[in-house]
Amino acid sequence: MESSTLDSHPKPSASNVFTHESPFPIYALAESSSSSGSPRLAIGSFLEEYTNKVDIVVFDEETQNFVSNPSLSFDHPHPPTKLMFHPSSSKSPDLLASSGDFLRLWEIHPNNTVEPRAVLNNSKTSEFCAPLTSFDWNEAEPRRIGTSSIDTTCTIWDIERGAVETQLIAHDKEVYDIAWGEAGVFASVSADGSVRIFDLRDKEHSTIIYESPQPETPLLRLAWNKQDLRYMATILMDNSKVVILDIRSPTMPVAELQRHRASVNAIAWSPQSSRHICSAGDDSQALIWELPTVADPSGIDPILAYSAGSEINQLQWSAKQPDWIAIAFGNKMQLLKV
Repeated sequence: MESSTLDSHPKPSASNVFTHESPFPIYALAESSSSSGSPRLAIGSFLEEYTNKVDIVVFDEETQNFVSNPSLSFDHPHPPTKLMFHPSSSKSPDLLASSGDFLRLWEIHPNNTVEPRAVLNNSKTSEFCAPLTSFDWNEAEPRRIGTSSIDTTCTIWDIERGAVETQLIAHDKEVYDIAWGEAGVFASVSADGSVRIFDLRDKEHSTIIYESPQPETPLLRLAWNKQDLRYMATILMDNSKVVILDIRSPTMPVAELQRHRASVNAIAWSPQSSRHICSAGDDSQALIWELPTVADPSGIDPILAYSAGSEINQLQWSAKQPDWIAIAFGNKMQLLKV
């Protein structure tokens, strides 16, 4: 089927799309899992200079407007490559993590102020460390954060002790993303074109479950399906498809989602359904897919399509409110009610 079939798929109505305009280009995006209050999002700037910004904004569901507070805006060294709130909905104090030159923890106080909590450097020989491409906060063991770096390593931090739990040479080239599956199991993707799974009980070995069909085409992003840990998704550099993997049958994808018209930049599984995933890319489209129980690897169409104003570089599917998906493009962040 031609990708023009997108035009016939349902789209969120204009009344279910809410826009926040930032003074700077947006890249990093995170939504709080806090069980209290309205949706709260952290937005990171992408400026080609040392001083960047992180803003924390709240969506007021009564007025249907975004509310920003100058005291919840703070400077960040370099553009943050990723932002995440503490995964526990009842965590106190409230913590936000960011990656870039280092892994940083920020504490958000009840009086709506933010202060640096920790700067974590994994280099034993220098005050600098190799830039961090991404990280993931372990939901099962929230004291653990795993980071990925251009120096081919993944580092597992114990943030309660502020110390490295372990550091692994994970790939042959830069590691671009990391995702936790279970408390002691994580996966990573790399410029070497492979998806590898690691078990902290056996640090000497990893399992390669997928390799790019074209030798060493970098894999940029990885999303592990938290509702069904057999499945994960990845995307290739400068490629318009989303690759769905089943870890029980390595090497061959169980599905390839191929209705984007340009490179895919972001993927997120539904926090409630094991069969739904959202993808977004340079075609300005955010697509929601429902994976069939018996997949036809190439014949899957999205069940919902949304067109943004320009290339979408980031998305988040809200774990707290699964009807909401946040996307970022240009200097705008939008909440879509689906």
